[in-house]
Amino acid sequence: MTLWALDAAGTFSGSYHTAVAATNKQILVSPLQGAQQHPSAKGQPTFGFTVQWLFADSTTAFVGQCFVDRRGKETLETTWLLREEVPSHRDSWKATRLGTSVFTRIK
Repeated sequence: MTLWALDAAGTFSGSYHTAVAATNKQILVSPLQGAQQHPSAKGQPTFGFTVQWLFADSTTAFVGQCFVDRRGKETLETTWLLREEVPSHRDSWKATRLGTSVFTRIK
């Protein structure tokens, strides 16, 4: 995941390159859009972002919190919900997946 600068309103964009996918298609870097609690807020900020997968008929929403340790190491802990397109309402039961992810900053 690559994030670009956070603006004054707390919104950001970036790209996501997953190593895991339930598809036989080529995995492509996909765009993401998100928002963080106001940047001037103290503490460990919460955030949310969505990824529109360019290689699959699905979208994933992530919510989480950024933790910064005493040495300045940033860790993002998230819960995600993926929804894939299904052909009918009858198939809706199998269209959603839930999981967790942990990301650490690499400079």
